[in-house]
Amino acid sequence: MDDDTLASVGPRLRQLRQEREATLAELSEQTGISVSTLSRLESGARRPTLELLLPLARAHGVTLDELVDAPPTGDPRVNLRAVKRGGMTMVPLTRRAGGIQAFKLVIPARGTGHQDQQTHEGYEWLYVLDGRLRLRLAEHDVVLGPGEAAEFDTRVPHWFGPADGKPVELLSLFGKQGERAHLRARPRTRT
Repeated sequence: MDDDTLASVGPRLRQLRQEREATLAELSEQTGISVSTLSRLESGARRPTLELLLPLARAHGVTLDELVDAPPTGDPRVNLRAVKRGGMTMVPLTRRAGGIQAFKLVIPARGTGHQDQQTHEGYEWLYVLDGRLRLRLAEHDVVLGPGEAAEFDTRVPHWFGPADGKPVELLSLFGKQGERAHLRARPRTRT
């Protein structure tokens, strides 16, 4: 990493921690890194090392590239830049306009505070990759683990987030116009 990249890591770490509304003590407990080291990293008084950045990236629910704000690499025609919304990281997996859109969502560890249900046009399908997802759908309250999925009309009041205060990763298929994914449970039989 060059000096400019290293200099930007401290403010980025502070921003991520503040977005999660976490204290240095809470982050220390989660990562095993002392409060003084975390404070020095955020202020720029300590150079970040891979041994420190890896547990911080996991705790914040971001990739190492996102943590250090690395430039995009690979095929220049594909730019799947993550978007932050409400503390959640959304990585678009589709680029076409209209129809069903696919996203990878990473919701960082946080308390169980803000759980206001919302409604909007569309239809959503969620598949949990890692962690435990709490889904509040109208009066229903369910916890999904890795490999489990849920689908619902987004006009029904809903909220989802970490079930146990730990980060959760999931795939989301979302149709703004209420499009639903077509599921095929078994092959068609020929007659």
